[in-house]
Amino acid sequence: MVRVPVLSDFLEYAVDATQRSLLFWDTLRERGNEYLRHEAAGKPPLLTFGHEMLLDGRTLEKPCNYALLRILPGDSDLPTDPALRPFVVVDPRAGHGPGIGGFKADSEIGNALKLGHPVYFVTFFPEPVPGQRLVDVMLAEARFLELVRERHPDAPGGPCVIGNCQAGWAIMGLAAVRPELPGPILIAGSPLSYWAGAPGLNPMRYTGGLLGGSWLTHLVSDLGNGRFDGANLVLNFEALNPANTWWSKYYNLLDKADTEPQRFLEFERWWGGYFLMNGEEITAIVDQLFVGNKLARGEVTSHDGTIRVDLRNIRSPICVLCSWGDDITPPQQALNWILDLYASDDDLVVQGQTIVYCVHPKVGHLGIFVSGAIARKEHAGFVELLDLIEALPPGLYEMLIDDKTPGMRAEALVTDRYVTRFEQRSIADIVTLCGDREGERPFEVVRKLSEVNAGLYQQLAAPAVQALSTEPMAAARRRMHPLRVQRWAMSDLNPMVWPIAIAAAMARGSRKACAADNPFRAMERDLAKSVERAMENASNAQHKAVEQVFGLLYDTPLARAAAGLADQPAPLPLGTDPLRRDLARREAEALRAGAGTGTLQDGVVRILLLMMNEKGAIDERTYRALQAVRKELPTRHRPTPREMHEVARRQALLLRSDRAAAVRGLSEIFAAPQDRELAETVLRKAAALVGMRIDSTSHGPMAVLLRQRDDPPAAERPMARRAIDPAA
Repeated sequence: MVRVPVLSDFLEYAVDATQRSLLFWDTLRERGNEYLRHEAAGKPPLLTFGHEMLLDGRTLEKPCNYALLRILPGDSDLPTDPALRPFVVVDPRAGHGPGIGGFKADSEIGNALKLGHPVYFVTFFPEPVPGQRLVDVMLAEARFLELVRERHPDAPGGPCVIGNCQAGWAIMGLAAVRPELPGPILIAGSPLSYWAGAPGLNPMRYTGGLLGGSWLTHLVSDLGNGRFDGANLVLNFEALNPANTWWSKYYNLLDKADTEPQRFLEFERWWGGYFLMNGEEITAIVDQLFVGNKLARGEVTSHDGTIRVDLRNIRSPICVLCSWGDDITPPQQALNWILDLYASDDDLVVQGQTIVYCVHPKVGHLGIFVSGAIARKEHAGFVELLDLIEALPPGLYEMLIDDKTPGMRAEALVTDRYVTRFEQRSIADIVTLCGDREGERPFEVVRKLSEVNAGLYQQLAAPAVQALSTEPMAAARRRMHPLRVQRWAMSDLNPMVWPIAIAAAMARGSRKACAADNPFRAMERDLAKSVERAMENASNAQHKAVEQVFGLLYDTPLARAAAGLADQPAPLPLGTDPLRRDLARREAEALRAGAGTGTLQDGVVRILLLMMNEKGAIDERTYRALQAVRKELPTRHRPTPREMHEVARRQALLLRSDRAAAVRGLSEIFAAPQDRELAETVLRKAAALVGMRIDSTSHGPMAVLLRQRDDPPAAERPMARRAIDPAA
């Protein structure tokens, strides 16, 4: 309840508002000073962890401005164990500098360090190497992963690679070309299907169409004397949410002027570090990815045509983290590539691909990397359970995280406040989650128009623009970019701001905050909220108008006809490749014929898959129980993660093609008494640890091995066989 204001309330508020204003402007002054200091220091990566450089990409045969850092564990109570799986964090080069993946102690890097894993960080420098192309970056990152593998020969499997935002698609491309290098891949907030989105949302995807394609990117690169200013990308991001960009974040600083400056300055130090790209790099990204949407279609190639990127070649498990609150990379752009690659669930199994996704309900794009809550929950879930993810049979899974509750089953096996489980999903679930894809068809017209406009620019205007552009002109243009001006102009370079520091120091020394129930303070906050809502409404109206104009220009039969697309059918998923399907059928037939001739590893994995298929999910308690039991197995029965994944792929393919034959084959695999005893011991101990009872009278597939004693001979049992059909 707001009380009636009196004169003393106004005087109290006036003092408070004046002091907060001084602290606010002083924080902006300090932001400008930190911007200048960061530039003067060469814009080093903004990591909160100590680090050392291992390999500078500028010294490679094909140089680029990337480098590999080793993160130093410092005074951690859990020293790094070189025998554990190493982690490699790759930050996005999308306008800003590196550091977002290790911005805080609770981060992707911090989670891995807490568990004793060796951690590496792929950084980059502000200036690209002259002539550097995307393929040079990919070759450098491949060399980095080779070096990490060389440094940890005893680690189980390849290094886990984490790619944030733009780095996600770059790592996916590398894994497609060099599938033997990475272990599990985590892509966070990474767009791979660039045309995807939902009506009324995701306005950023319409930008290319309204600008006539990628020709403007070519022009800006030429005006930059062959280099593209990353500040332009940042300005595009800020334009998505002008209410936050120009009002909310600044009012939040004013409102919390006593406590907010440190967090504000930490973030702005990264947000205001603008890096450059070569024109060849950014135009390839825009032409092939943003406008062309070629990555998921297998159409991305190197400039000389010698390298083609087909994401179906990836053999590592892929983990996808996205959010409904992300307006830069919505879940459709993070997940629809699965529909482009795989026509059915059988395609995933056939090609041995495991995909795990997690969709957050509301966190924004940057929160996926920066939020401590996300780091402690979603990222920690991936990091702690990577071995389980790598052992999952091929298929699609959703990672779900629940709070740990007192008295829950096998509570002792849950080491954190959360319990994580992986539920099986299907291609149809992705279709339901992401919605109709018909809205992507108009972007095919944009792609055609972009190719024409870019070609016209290159022939008619580019020679003149390039001849007139010089490096001093380009440097001056970058210096006067509005995002840079608002920083250096509000710094100690400007004598007009010097008195602010003195006045702010006096305000801190005599700080008198007004009471929480001061009516004038309440009115200020209400007014600020009204301004924010008004700006949001105006922004939403603009985004709606943009979508409508885009539809009028490109979503018409006339536009498709003009682009030569009038009779072109919707593209089929790459998984419909008849050659791969034929190879899959042959492999399934061979597995059915040899269902009873597998190894003990095959048999144990087959039983575990039967158990999981019955439940439809597996959680970390089951995994930790199996970990404990695995240590008691003879060394020869302990497969590496990659071996385990291949065993799981074959057994999953057999179960999908002929479950009955797979069950019957267990009696032959475990025909020897000692082998049967070993398998029974594994299952009984695992079941006991998770609080389940298993014996020959139990129901469900966990008891299938124990019931083999009483089963009739194989010749007397009917055979239920289904030929695998990836289109089913």
